Amino acid sequence: MKIALFQPNPTVGDLEGNRKKVAEAAARAADFGADLLLAPELVLTGYPPMDLLQRDGFVRDQIRELEKLEASSRAVPIVLGAAIPTAEADAKRLWNAAVVLAEGREYTLRPKTLLPNYDVFDERRHFSAATTRSPVTLPGSSTALGLAICEDAWAPDLGYTVDPVAELVEAGASLILNPSASPWHVGKASERRAMLSLRAAANRTPIVFVNQVGGNDELIFDGGSFVLDAEGRCTGALPLFESAFAIFNVPTEGPAKISEPSLGDLDSVAELESGLVLGIHDYFHKQSLPPNAVIGLSGGIDSAVTAHLAVEALGPDRVLGVAMPGPFSSSHSVEDALDLGRNLGIEVKQVDIRPLFDAYLGIFRDLFGAQEDYGLTQQNIQSRIRGNILMAISNHDQRLVLATGNKSELSLGYCTLYGDTVGGLAVLGDVYKRDVYALSGRANVNGEKIPLRTIEKPPSAELAPGQFDENDLPPYEIIDAILSQAIEGEVGGRGVEAVARENADTAREVIRRLDRNEYKRRQTPLVLRTSRKAFGSGRRLPIVHRYES
Repeated sequence: MKIALFQPNPTVGDLEGNRKKVAEAAARAADFGADLLLAPELVLTGYPPMDLLQRDGFVRDQIRELEKLEASSRAVPIVLGAAIPTAEADAKRLWNAAVVLAEGREYTLRPKTLLPNYDVFDERRHFSAATTRSPVTLPGSSTALGLAICEDAWAPDLGYTVDPVAELVEAGASLILNPSASPWHVGKASERRAMLSLRAAANRTPIVFVNQVGGNDELIFDGGSFVLDAEGRCTGALPLFESAFAIFNVPTEGPAKISEPSLGDLDSVAELESGLVLGIHDYFHKQSLPPNAVIGLSGGIDSAVTAHLAVEALGPDRVLGVAMPGPFSSSHSVEDALDLGRNLGIEVKQVDIRPLFDAYLGIFRDLFGAQEDYGLTQQNIQSRIRGNILMAISNHDQRLVLATGNKSELSLGYCTLYGDTVGGLAVLGDVYKRDVYALSGRANVNGEKIPLRTIEKPPSAELAPGQFDENDLPPYEIIDAILSQAIEGEVGGRGVEAVARENADTAREVIRRLDRNEYKRRQTPLVLRTSRKAFGSGRRLPIVHRYES
């Protein structure tokens, strides 16, 4: 069976645009003599549509686009994901369905059974689950196809009592089609292939997986569609992080011919960089924002890496750096920011914040009385002056501010509200400090982009004389080891004892600060998700609570 896999980059809510992409892919599939075009889960709405599904007319307009697509199925059958009204009378009136278009009409459909309702997923809010599962057979074909949408193929790994793939195979399916919208985190592509390989081998049935690609709000989708034979071996694949189309011969009987395909695998740092670049690009592009960014350049590692990623996503002519030296800035901070600008080919402006800082000190004297040092108050006002300058540039020049704080700092609240947290997108908000350094090393693989002094010098906010992060925080390697288990670890291993037995006091303090600074993270920009558990919709903790673990 010749199956055309279409791995698009859909935009949520662009119903007509998404439909046209599928129609163009169908025309290509027909030209190449494909027996079937397979497109991802909810491809017409884009994933995740969230509460747009409840907006009056949204599903109706999507159905209209689905009907327009029926004509394309005269040339080749199409299997794609769509939101379909059910016949139920309860409040959940929709199915997340795999729809089969054939012979110029809607031929049949199969709803999704397993509706994820954890982390970033909220499908039970909108959809009703299938209660039965059965294969479908296309007109003029004898091949029984099992339609298992995304999570339906993950059942054994996630502890569900229903296994849709096993049921479909038992009912006669000789090929499983798995249209998906599977969000990415570092390592997810290899995890998917390994899991689905086990499913194919366990059921002695080939599986064809197709995934969307692109950034939608905080979520990034990596594509990486593939074909597995009945022994779980990969016989064909599409690349990561780019739209793609290809046709594969999928045997449904007998041994598969293994072609040793290039799977487009990336090492973890390259994968992290590619995902962030795609997330930045699509955040601008899909909102039709002017593709112009502004970044405060401190001469430090975080702002340098953010600028590098922005250049990769938007181009150097679209990125503006602003160096804003203050009373405690070192001379090398501005020098390193200027060197970074030259290396990346971006414009860098300088704004001396000392006059504004001195004006604030005068106000503080009136408010608080004369003091030699106003402590945290005068430290934070420097950050807020810089944030205001960046927002002024944003307003005047129509540039989106990219926040530069990393996950280690956001976790501990080592950031200033309305200061270094201002912006429209937190590029590194799900990237630990250790991985920021790894990204800087990758940026310099083919020549120095990020100045070596920026990489080698001790991190510092430079808001007070002689200030270094290491004076206020434990070493980042310890912080990151504690946080990565406390935030992303298995449910049974989140306690202090399991996190860091040899650093129990430090672990308790890190987790205490993690909990106490939830209020800051609620007010930070959207964080691009790169891990299993990012700050955002997938991590929902109360600001006000007294539980300590």
